[in-house]
Amino acid sequence: MNRRMASLFAALVVVAAACSNGGASASPGASAAATAAASAGASVAASGSAAATDCIVGVSWNNFQQPRWAAHDEPNLKKTVEDAGGKYISADANLSAEQQLTDVDTLISQGAKVLILLAQDNKAILPALQKAKDAGIPVIAYDRLIEDPSILYITFDNVLVGQKEAEAVLAKVPKGNYVLIKGDPGDPNASTFLPQGWDAAGLKDKVASGDIKILNGPDGTFTDAWKTEKAQSNMEAIIDKAVADGTKIDAILAENDSTALGVVGALTSKSYGFPPLSGQDGDPANLNNVALGKQYVDVFKNANELGKTAGAAALQLCGDPTNLALTLPDGLIDTSVAPTAGLTAKDFTTPGGTTVKSFILQPTPLTAETLQVAIDAEQITKADLCKGVDAATAPAACK
Repeated sequence: MNRRMASLFAALVVVAAACSNGGASASPGASAAATAAASAGASVAASGSAAATDCIVGVSWNNFQQPRWAAHDEPNLKKTVEDAGGKYISADANLSAEQQLTDVDTLISQGAKVLILLAQDNKAILPALQKAKDAGIPVIAYDRLIEDPSILYITFDNVLVGQKEAEAVLAKVPKGNYVLIKGDPGDPNASTFLPQGWDAAGLKDKVASGDIKILNGPDGTFTDAWKTEKAQSNMEAIIDKAVADGTKIDAILAENDSTALGVVGALTSKSYGFPPLSGQDGDPANLNNVALGKQYVDVFKNANELGKTAGAAALQLCGDPTNLALTLPDGLIDTSVAPTAGLTAKDFTTPGGTTVKSFILQPTPLTAETLQVAIDAEQITKADLCKGVDAATAPAACK
């Protein structure tokens, strides 16, 4: 066994002991070496103590209609918990804030010792957070902020995501008419973090100088629940107005992949062509659109690593519910998205001025020239990436 495998194996033994004895814990990584260590660690946990199942991690997903949650986040979160001997339970609220409150009640009644909440609405979820606090159950806010100092916030650097989106499109179209397609107005990612990133890339300055004009108002257009069909109908109306005014759309900043899909749907239905367009998440359909030339940049957030981070943090909180100053083990997370410093929880100041402990992972912008990164990360197969791509104009990843 090499040094890396030995280190990971040792971390897994600690996790198994924590789940059964109440100490700090960790979890395996996803490389071939880590996979081998995970299998060995699971065996140790299984044979060491039946009490490992006392570490029950309950996860409330806001919806599986967005592909990445079920395809990448959940499997890695679940595997991290179960490989260490813990128990994973979950519920999908299917875009309903009311259902999510019921789901959290159910997870608590099923014995969850830690809750991971991907909030449909960060204000509507507050009664569920209070119930967890009253029961002494630590809460992880997963990829969407909940304004409360008691939570552990795990996400990607969403300001940087927005910055990378805008940097790519602004480099391609430094002057012209832009359309801004935002996500759900109740999500701080949509209303605060991503726009801050756009401005950090220079959008605000270019609007002020007159180099860029925003065709759909200074604040752009929000998309309820990030729904693709809503983004499409909004974009179709914007296209109709631009055509009626004799105005050309030169570029589009869409905040995520589901809204970007809606934009592509609108551009297709209106036979408009495909101005440079942004998105984020690395959803397969969008990566295919990048290869097809229908979307210019997709900021890839390696959800596999985010799921592992949440699983490992939950295991530690299971052993020590009040300690949010966590440090994850070396070898757990791909260092391209979480350098060594990223493995220790840091203070994060929210838009509301609250300080929370957080793990903030790093995104990777992908254009046609860098799509091989998504294949190498097993985010998408070459066949799916290159579906329908013309061989004469295919990006390098499709050759």
